[in-house]
Amino acid sequence: MSEPVTALRGATDAAGIVQIREIGPRGMITLRGDLSDKTTIKAAVAAGGVNVPEVRHCNTEGESGIAWMSPDEVLIMCPYAEVHARIADLRTKLAKQHSMAVNVSDARALFSVTGPHAREVMAKLSPVDLHVDAFTPGMFRRTRLAQVPAAFWMPQEQTFNIVCFRSVAVYVYDVLKVAAQPGSEVGHF
Repeated sequence: MSEPVTALRGATDAAGIVQIREIGPRGMITLRGDLSDKTTIKAAVAAGGVNVPEVRHCNTEGESGIAWMSPDEVLIMCPYAEVHARIADLRTKLAKQHSMAVNVSDARALFSVTGPHAREVMAKLSPVDLHVDAFTPGMFRRTRLAQVPAAFWMPQEQTFNIVCFRSVAVYVYDVLKVAAQPGSEVGHF
C-alpha cells in the first residue's frame, strides 16, 4: 500500500503574523443519518472517540473528533490509518439504520492557523463574526473562505483548524498567506 500524500505535502508558512500549516493526512468520514437516533449517536461516538457535538460545534481530542455539519450530517475525524476500520464498524452498527458513511479523507485538505492574530486573518476571509464573545473554542462554521467553501473551528484560543476540498488547497493556502502578510494587522481583536 502506498503512503498517503496531502495536497501540499505538509506546507508551512511562518513568515507572516500567524503560522499556517497543512495538517495531515487525517481520516475523515462523512456520516449522514438521524442524529437524534440513539444507535446512530452511539456509532458516531465510537467512531469519533468524542461525544457528538451540539449544533455548530466541534469536539476533538488529538486526531479524533466529530464536527456538526448539518441537522443530519457529522464529519468524523480519526487517525488516517484507522479510517477503513471505523467505516466498517459504522456500517455494521448502522446496518438497520437509514444512513451513509463515506471516506472523504483524500478529498479534503486540513490546515491550522495559529497565533495571536489568528482571528484577524480568519476574519479577513470569512463572513463569520469572530469576535471573542461571538466565536469561542469548540464552535464550528461551514462558510466560505474568500471564494471557496470551507469549514473551520477553534480547538483552542489562537488556533483555527480549516477543512476544505483538496482541489482548492493551494488557493486556500495562498489566500491565508496573503491575509497573514507581515504588517497586515488590523488591531480589531
